[in-house]
Amino acid sequence: MKITLDSIKSDVLAGLVVFLVALPLCLGIALASGAPLFSGVIAGVVGGIIVGALSKSQISVAGPAAGLTAIVLGAITSLGTFEAFLLAVFLAGAIQMALGFARAGAFSSYLPSNVIEGMLAAIGVIIIIKQLPYATGWIDGRATGGALLVTAISMSILIAWDAVSRLKKIKVPSALIAVLAGVAINEGLKSAGSSWAMRPEQLVNLPVPDSAAGFLRLFSLPDFSMISDTRIWIVAATIAAVASIETLLCIEAADKLDPMKRFTDTNVELKAQGVGNMISGLLGGIPMTSVIVRTSANVNAGAKSKIATISHGVLLLASVMLIPSALNSIPLACLACVLLKVGFKLASPAVFRHMWYAGKYQFIPFVVTVGAVVFTDLLKGVG
Repeated sequence: MKITLDSIKSDVLAGLVVFLVALPLCLGIALASGAPLFSGVIAGVVGGIIVGALSKSQISVAGPAAGLTAIVLGAITSLGTFEAFLLAVFLAGAIQMALGFARAGAFSSYLPSNVIEGMLAAIGVIIIIKQLPYATGWIDGRATGGALLVTAISMSILIAWDAVSRLKKIKVPSALIAVLAGVAINEGLKSAGSSWAMRPEQLVNLPVPDSAAGFLRLFSLPDFSMISDTRIWIVAATIAAVASIETLLCIEAADKLDPMKRFTDTNVELKAQGVGNMISGLLGGIPMTSVIVRTSANVNAGAKSKIATISHGVLLLASVMLIPSALNSIPLACLACVLLKVGFKLASPAVFRHMWYAGKYQFIPFVVTVGAVVFTDLLKGVG
């Protein structure tokens, strides 16, 4: 694909949308993993800039993955320290690189298209289910008025941008407008002293360093003194296996989402992910994979090349360095709306109708995959 000024502008705007989707995911996955919140952002930055540059995929986006949360939580607990876990992440990256050189990426060619379609639809369903509490501001067993108001207006903006031809021509991502509207609404509620104003737990929550030295203290180093510990290698092998399989699944799905139908060298992808996890572990980040939620948001935002992926990583880095306080004023409700739109596109009724009309030999594996992924997890469901 020829890079032009227009395509660069389109990719940078797509990167902005992915940044808005990735930021809460980086924080939420780190929180669910029992890791420092900043470690999720580190993984997102490395996934965007380093893996984005090394990968042969033009649209795939790497970052911390929800499918690894249980493994990470258990590993940090069993190994005793976060620094010991970081060593396992570094070694997992090295194992992934070895898998790439061993040409293990060929595994993805054995995955039937109806299973990939089912995986995508299931992830869409999961996104919708997971984001509804944020969209409603669910606290103490009830929805909150401020969150519902932000959700209603933000979702209206996102829908209108797709439906109104004049709005489609505006070269500003609808997600950015929705987020700005959400911030403005909540700030207005706060100024008015309304009880509908968001509580702290309903807003983005990033660490705010007080100086350059404080920012550097947010990073952690692996504990290489534990490299002979068998437990480290078991965790490393587990992370490498699960992360590699999830990456191959997502790369296969990303190629199907790509409007230009480009093919990604999966062996190169494993090497790129390996380098990414080694660097993430060295800097204090949690492990990463290629992630279909970010990738789908990237495609939907009009990304054409890896410039979008890299720019989202640059934006993540710049935001946590320069404007963490401003980011902490963003309501989770409007970010949930962006993700709900992504989830609906992945699991729209049109997808189920298409697979139904394709015949029972396509529909049955498809719907079984959807159900299994939703009610178990991605790897068990696809298996």
